[in-house]
Amino acid sequence: MEPAVLDECNTSMTCVQDESFGPVITVEVFEDEADAIRLGNDTIYGLSGAVWTGDPSRAQRVARALRHGTIWINDYGPYRPEAEWGGFKASGIGRELGPSGLHEYLEAKHIWTNLKPARSGWFPDSAAGAKA
Repeated sequence: MEPAVLDECNTSMTCVQDESFGPVITVEVFEDEADAIRLGNDTIYGLSGAVWTGDPSRAQRVARALRHGTIWINDYGPYRPEAEWGGFKASGIGRELGPSGLHEYLEAKHIWTNLKPARSGWFPDSAAGAKA
């Protein structure tokens, strides 16, 4: 597929609602910052997104409000293996890469050892419990 820029889009369009995983960008017009956030979140998906602005405070504010697993600011696509990767909403659960991704391959195990000579007091003294 050739790269494509689709302009004059709105949130009711399939190209806006679906995850294309292709070299496609949709362009939507928004009224203000709150409207841009509403449009950015108006989908069942949330894998990644980008915020483009010359205002660093606005960029951080909008990035925090968007419900996507990864947000790039004034860039799109670079990734580092130490950063977690994964989506929000219908874009998946769990994380790959980074510390969280590593934990997906581990199993937690707790081993409790009573180091005191007396019993821990979890079981009442009874005929069965006292002999155990």
